[in-house]
Amino acid sequence: MFTKMRVLGSLIQRCFNHTCVFQYTQGQTPKPGIREYFYYIDHQGMLFLDDARIKNFTSCFKELKFLNFFFQRLKINDTECYQKEFPYLSLCGRERNYVRCDDLPVVFTALEVVKEKLVLRCNFTNNLIVDFQPTKLFMGSSGRIYHPGPDKLHGIGLIKSSLAIELSHGFTFGDNGHPTHFSMKSLCYKLDSSLKRNMIDLGRSV
Repeated sequence: MFTKMRVLGSLIQRCFNHTCVFQYTQGQTPKPGIREYFYYIDHQGMLFLDDARIKNFTSCFKELKFLNFFFQRLKINDTECYQKEFPYLSLCGRERNYVRCDDLPVVFTALEVVKEKLVLRCNFTNNLIVDFQPTKLFMGSSGRIYHPGPDKLHGIGLIKSSLAIELSHGFTFGDNGHPTHFSMKSLCYKLDSSLKRNMIDLGRSV
């Protein structure tokens, strides 16, 4: 998609009772005509080269055209390459962009009105949106809030922290400490917890 420096990176993970080190080179060519790059999505929805030493707003990708292109093509990594370390993949011709994330690859970064409908915008793009469904809001055991997302990416996305805090003011909590209703613009919605199944399927604590 664009010129990148060939930088050696490594991803260190806990594997059972020892440390495994996965090493790669940005732009590596495992076979002729194929280039591989490695990315990371944080819980705020920002996209970085995986081996960037500092991950903040200064070092994330901001170009809208690139973000639109990248996230439109993002899917579950169904290849035989790096599935454990990088479970997602965005393809661009002969370029393979492998992706891992802090939580989920889809992060809802804005709630706004588009064509008289309330929508959630995904990962700072301007062309990837989903209709806002207030009854589907779900708070996990971590306190993070989730909402239905694209089917090809588990059908669920994370709401970024600042937006989640804003939405949480509309929650009514039950005796068990979990939200039961959500209020917005003088309307009250009963939460149906339908995303709980998605979280369980992903191995997350609910």
